[in-house]
Amino acid sequence: MPRQRHNITRRGLFRATAATGAVAATIGVLSGCGKSSSDDSANPVVVDESQKTSILDKYKEADSSLTLQSTWSIALGNVLHPAEGTWIPCTTAGSSASPMVKGSALSLASGTVSEVVSAPITNNSNVEIYDVRCSDSVYAWVELDLLTHSWWLYAQSFSDGVLSGKATTLWKADSNYDPPKLCVTGSTVIWLVMPSTSGKKTSESSYCYLWNSGDSKAKAVVESPGRFATEPSVSNGTVTLVPRVGSSSSVYYGITSYKLSDELGTQVDQLVLPQSVKPMNATRIGDKFAFSIESTYSSGGVLGTMGTYIGTTDGPFLALSREPFATVSGKDGLYIIKSTSSYFVVDGSAQTYAVLAATNRCVDYGEYPATQGQSDSFVTFATVKSQETGYPSAVSVRLFTL
Repeated sequence: MPRQRHNITRRGLFRATAATGAVAATIGVLSGCGKSSSDDSANPVVVDESQKTSILDKYKEADSSLTLQSTWSIALGNVLHPAEGTWIPCTTAGSSASPMVKGSALSLASGTVSEVVSAPITNNSNVEIYDVRCSDSVYAWVELDLLTHSWWLYAQSFSDGVLSGKATTLWKADSNYDPPKLCVTGSTVIWLVMPSTSGKKTSESSYCYLWNSGDSKAKAVVESPGRFATEPSVSNGTVTLVPRVGSSSSVYYGITSYKLSDELGTQVDQLVLPQSVKPMNATRIGDKFAFSIESTYSSGGVLGTMGTYIGTTDGPFLALSREPFATVSGKDGLYIIKSTSSYFVVDGSAQTYAVLAATNRCVDYGEYPATQGQSDSFVTFATVKSQETGYPSAVSVRLFTL
């Protein structure tokens, strides 16, 4: 598979920026130079049943190899988001109507939640904190105007649960663009700017941007002629994106990993899905892609069928034919896949799987991971009911080691 860099030209970037009204607020933008993802050389991977190993049919059930290290109970209304370090970002329900949501972070060292962004910094009474992400050194958050659906993306230095310095405005846009899907790794913030499906800019391209803490400029690193299929996923020195690729006359999504060390300048690997098949999520664990398909398509072979798949362009693929709910985590041939009310812990080397049950008394929408991609640990969270009243009373967090 040839390695290509899917970037945008300076002229293309400024044309898109001027036409759309989505602009960086306090920083400039450096455009990349290279090949767009609309490359006719993309070859879709269509496989049949002979290249599929069904985990439930071929593997034996065994005991889980995960070790429960810590369990914490935190306040009701906290929602955790994926992170790579010792701090897990979370949105916290406010104690009053304004603000309705606060930006917080959970320490995996102590199990305590620190309030990080107590209120929106955008000077507008209709604005609320919409989403948050962090590493151990940078905190990023999205603020959304509930009436106009305009949004702002901010980032600030972060350490030991506290912000320092001044916030940097990374981007702002109106309702023609969806609030950004983002991730934070080390001192870097990566985000996607995509036209809304119900706005006036639906024919515009989407762009992935990268900003390093302390820089005065962000960099446009990947273009998709249309919307990206999934959020960005950082895993073991790579960033996985799913832009549209191939011929402009057909819709193909390319699960693509890039090297983080050179700011996504080098493509590590790519798996192009069959025509029109859109993944729900995707990441990279070791030298394999782990991705989920949430619908069954009329064509496309095995990869056009609902389920979670682990493999490469050359196959074969491990497959779990269950409805997917979250991005896969794991390391060294061990994969953790969320199912409806439990997790499957799959050992590709031993050819076994274990079922990890959800937390006791979790409410109907279950337990979710706050870890994705390659990791030495696995964090879950769930809203749980009081044993006495039967009403939701707290959020239970579990930390496992792999």
